[in-house]
Amino acid sequence: MRYFYVTLLALVISPIAFGQYAGGANRGQSMNLGHFYGKVVDAVTGKPIESASIQLSQNKMDTALKKRRDFVVAIMLTDKKGDFSIDKLPVITPYQLLITAVGYKTYNEKVAFNLKMGGGDMSQMLNAVDKDLGNIKMPHDDQQLQAVVVAADKSLVQMNIDRKVFNVDKSLTSVGGSAIDVMKNIPSVNVDIDGNVTLRNSTPQIFIDGRPTTLTLDQIPADEIESVEIITNPSAKFDASGGGSGILNIVLKKNRKAGYNGNVRANLDSRLRYGGGGDINIKQGKINFFANAMYNQRKSLGTQSVSRVDHLPNVTANLFQNGKPENNGHFAFGRAGFDYFPDIRNTFTLSGVIVGGSFSSEGLLNITRDSTFPAYVTHETGISNTNGNFTFHNYGGVFSYKHNFAKPNKDITADVNYNYHTNTNNSVFSTQYFDGNGNPKTPLYQQQTTGGGNTKFFTAQTDYTDPITDNMKLEAGLRAAVRNYSSYNNNYFYNTALNKYESIPGLNSKYQFTDQVYAAYTTFSQKINGFTYQVGGRIESSKYSGKLIDSNQVFKNAYPFSFFPSVFLTQKINDKQDIQLNYSRKINRPNFFQLIPYYDFSDSLNISRGNPGLIPEFTNLFELNYDLNLKNGNNIIATLYYRHTNNLITRYQYRDRNPNPGKLDSIFISSYANASSSSAYGLEITSTNKIADWWSLTSNVNVYNSQINGNNLESDLNNQKVSWFGKINNQFKLPKNYSIQFTGDYTSKTITPPNRGGGGGGMFFGGGNLATANGYTDPVYGFDIALKKDFLKDKAASLTLSMNDIFRTRVYSTHAISNFSKTVYSVQDNERRRDPQMVRLSFNWRFGKFDVSLFKRKNLKADQEGLQNGMQGVGQ
Repeated sequence: MRYFYVTLLALVISPIAFGQYAGGANRGQSMNLGHFYGKVVDAVTGKPIESASIQLSQNKMDTALKKRRDFVVAIMLTDKKGDFSIDKLPVITPYQLLITAVGYKTYNEKVAFNLKMGGGDMSQMLNAVDKDLGNIKMPHDDQQLQAVVVAADKSLVQMNIDRKVFNVDKSLTSVGGSAIDVMKNIPSVNVDIDGNVTLRNSTPQIFIDGRPTTLTLDQIPADEIESVEIITNPSAKFDASGGGSGILNIVLKKNRKAGYNGNVRANLDSRLRYGGGGDINIKQGKINFFANAMYNQRKSLGTQSVSRVDHLPNVTANLFQNGKPENNGHFAFGRAGFDYFPDIRNTFTLSGVIVGGSFSSEGLLNITRDSTFPAYVTHETGISNTNGNFTFHNYGGVFSYKHNFAKPNKDITADVNYNYHTNTNNSVFSTQYFDGNGNPKTPLYQQQTTGGGNTKFFTAQTDYTDPITDNMKLEAGLRAAVRNYSSYNNNYFYNTALNKYESIPGLNSKYQFTDQVYAAYTTFSQKINGFTYQVGGRIESSKYSGKLIDSNQVFKNAYPFSFFPSVFLTQKINDKQDIQLNYSRKINRPNFFQLIPYYDFSDSLNISRGNPGLIPEFTNLFELNYDLNLKNGNNIIATLYYRHTNNLITRYQYRDRNPNPGKLDSIFISSYANASSSSAYGLEITSTNKIADWWSLTSNVNVYNSQINGNNLESDLNNQKVSWFGKINNQFKLPKNYSIQFTGDYTSKTITPPNRGGGGGGMFFGGGNLATANGYTDPVYGFDIALKKDFLKDKAASLTLSMNDIFRTRVYSTHAISNFSKTVYSVQDNERRRDPQMVRLSFNWRFGKFDVSLFKRKNLKADQEGLQNGMQGVGQ
């Protein structure tokens, strides 16, 4: 069974390295991911031993002699620091390590790769195949040394102490796409038609390799993702920000193996928009260089409709809008950097990223208005035309350092991140109304908005990990994050008499915003027989301040010290069952776009505005998990959860005086507000099943009750609903290197997620109706399918044909009721569809060369022949 799990690991992470050997050696194998390294020192003085002989051998069947014998895999000498390093090793076989040095006792011990089941996160599992053997002490006497063994296994779906890990390298429907396409296949995660991602009906934070990112999911190529870690209840180690929404940690593919490898990819969709990209990794000596790039054209087509009925005393007014918005543009991403390894225990990394894009939008909106108010015409129609463009650029840099101590898995890391983002936008709106006979009723009303801004984001972080013993671990860290925003927004109305646009100062805004968060954390975990506990605490000091420059209006808020505890308790029932109880406290601070108090007139009949008076919300989370591992790779994870939030930040619609100059009517304005509280509890079940050798199934269902209490905003404003969400993912392996993926998802009627928007990647295409304290979304479902064909030697190339929403069923619709009194209220329904039945053809070609020069023998010709024979037989 151990070999089954380790083989599964190798298959899962095989894209990390292009392990095919040149010259016919071990063709078809791509499992040579193992890396042993260490330091040889004097047992008494601790000084390094130079020129100690390191020999790694493997016992296997000799096909010529028909019996087992030892094959030499690697021979080398330690350097001046006593260091040695051997990589490109298969992870499914044990080895014998022999160390000899003049004047010292021979060291002869077994070493092996073996990953721990349920004992850590994905990074810890990857560290197990990149194994530090520590300081190997060479005594002058006959002291018996202890064996060095790396242990444990890995399953396809793994429940660790604070996260679930889902491997996504076989996600066919996401090939050639972005991280949004990957998320559509991840259990527990829901993705709407705008690319907004929710986890248990709340918007999670997006991390990359354990760190927060300024990139949106649209900006992360799917082909670069190794796995996604779902952290529904983050421990004190992670930022307390994000409220109870959890974290989606995207683990990118990594390759620091000697030689070079990479891939080239291209795609074309049914709208003749093309894209492509590639990545390269080159390691030679102490330098590892990496780079990747992506370019995509985009064309998004959709439909939208808005129906609103306003009820006033003895008056009913109806509004209906429908249109077909279109968005066009392009997006480019580039990243490059290098790792420097001065020795086997220290790594310096420097990398930079450049992202840019330009998008244009246009749409014709048809408007119909009816009213029973005698002073107004009872029926009129209108046309509103919109043209806009949006451009952005993002520049970032990261410098990081990692030191591995001689003690395995003990390390300290430090990194500094800086990101600069700038954007501009320009939109022109024109609206005209007609009477019942189609004659112009009003002059052509024209409006223009221009805006832009920039963001500077700096973070510095250090983390320390010390496995005190095999059963105890201590973690601690510090973090500082500073964001500086500046933004401007100008509004103009066309003056027909002067034949030009004139600025309206009362609607313009110029704004600055600063957000600072400083944090320190520590966690301690211990395993006592089958029981494991982890306790932690995080202290954060936060403050933010904003200023409207034109009016010199200043607002600020500060939380000098906030404490965020976390507790995780896990009981191992037997080899197949675990149960876990956990708790944590989180905070969600209002973001820049929720706070900025300027009016958005992109739709003159649906004006929106930020609220500078928002305060942070605090959330308490509880979870009870049960993990059952069955035979043949079948697995079930069941979770009971409860989440309670105070001062919930929610989308809120109210009626107010029209801010347009010369307009005396009142209109509905969408904004944000702090509702009194919200709560949610539910049951989630995830199951992985191997139905047959050629068919595997992953299914997920989540039944939950959501409630929002907004009595502080409106009397009797309580919204509550029981909902459910389900997802299936079928993988079929067919003859002649064909494979099919068929996925489906369903979301029932649901309270609109309280913090949706801004994190999913739909921002460039104008996301849909945001969450409100007085609304819900209607049921939505859809199916996606993909067919893949592998070809060329060692399946180095592939073609993938995919289609999303194959039955055109994904329609995103919302319903909201705003009560202002018993006789004054409004009912609004929105319906949107985007990019159904999009077809995409993707090509991917992987290349690489194994650097056998690192294994050149410094010994006899017989050793060289033994090495060659051993390498050819590895993994058999």
